[in-house]
Amino acid sequence: MTACVSVPEKRAEKASEAVDSAPNYTADDFPQLEMVDSLLDLFDDEHLNTVVEHALANNPDLLASAAQLQEAGFNLEKTRGDLFPSLSANGTANRSGSNAGTSSNTFSASLDARWEVDVWGELRNRTKAASANLARSEATYEASSQSLAAQTMQSWFNLVARSQLLDLAAEERESFDKTLRLVERRYESGTATITELEFAKTDAASSRADYIASQDARDQAARELQVLLGDYPDAALQAARTWPTLNKTVPSGLPSELLLSRPDIIAAYQNIRANDAFARAAYADLFPSFTLTARGGRSSDTLSDLGRSAFDVWSLAGQVAAPIFEGGQRRAEVGAAEQRAEQAYQNYRSTVLNAFNEVEDALNSESYLFREENARLKALEAARRAMKKSQRDYESGLIELLDLLAAQRRVFSIETQTIHLRNARLANRVSLALALGTDV
Repeated sequence: MTACVSVPEKRAEKASEAVDSAPNYTADDFPQLEMVDSLLDLFDDEHLNTVVEHALANNPDLLASAAQLQEAGFNLEKTRGDLFPSLSANGTANRSGSNAGTSSNTFSASLDARWEVDVWGELRNRTKAASANLARSEATYEASSQSLAAQTMQSWFNLVARSQLLDLAAEERESFDKTLRLVERRYESGTATITELEFAKTDAASSRADYIASQDARDQAARELQVLLGDYPDAALQAARTWPTLNKTVPSGLPSELLLSRPDIIAAYQNIRANDAFARAAYADLFPSFTLTARGGRSSDTLSDLGRSAFDVWSLAGQVAAPIFEGGQRRAEVGAAEQRAEQAYQNYRSTVLNAFNEVEDALNSESYLFREENARLKALEAARRAMKKSQRDYESGLIELLDLLAAQRRVFSIETQTIHLRNARLANRVSLALALGTDV
């Protein structure tokens, strides 16, 4: 019956050996920043925190995750109930008669008890699996909460960036319109050529098109955030035009500590435990099952007599059921359960490796984005000085129009890059906190 089938391996016991971790992260940390231990404490922005709390209370995906957590709790209660005897009450009423005109009533009542003796541990292992599934659902809900909070914060920053880019597009439009008016006056006075006028018209029209595109991008960012908030996406949501400060971060700790702090890693580990237990339950199902049943009852021709005395009929029985031939179905189920446990183990390894990678990437990007932003800001200062001088030189006839237009484009291009960079730095700070498993 159990030939060629071995006891399933407990893969959860070797989870600590699944991935080799480094003693420290290779990327640099920023110990000079203030350390906090919550996503909502990363930025001193009450409006942002209110938006995140709104998302946590209304996002349909998170509410669905909460319902799944409740379902796992009920499933555990249901599975645990199989460990205990079941007791049911039954009652019947019967009336019979004959052609001679006689009739009789018969009433009966009974209590039936049934208990499956868990000799091989099948029911206990199924209960362990349900318990692990509940722990996995709890960790999954926590991971979903952290992820939603992070996505909401990053979506908020994206809306701030798009709002700033819209303001910049309006400034760019006004700048090129001003240049166009200057060239038109010079053309009317004979000091500018028709080619210069067409160049000025081209950039002015392009800036107006860019402004329209920026309006669309801002509205899309607002709708994206509203969906996370569980609100109707009408693009009416407005964000502040200023950035929160970047003077706080979360402690990175050690790679080994990540295994205990990331809820998705905890969920993956609990998934191994659940599948280990399911595999052992499938193995126990190869053996005979033992069931005890008991019944006590009473029968009377008068309904009122049923409750006047003790039961006068009883029975006690034991049952053994053993599979003899099922075409290898139960052995196949053991093999399939073993492979599901192996999948859970490999998924755990993948989750841990991805977690390490996310932390290393975020820590590494902290340094690169900081240096890149500083360089872009210096470039922006130089470009603004060059544009102002180019405007004076063009009005004085010292440079060509193309030089002025190039200087203007350079300023707005670099300023666009600095807005994207600040958005990226804020988003990366959130990504780092999320990668480290920081609570909301």
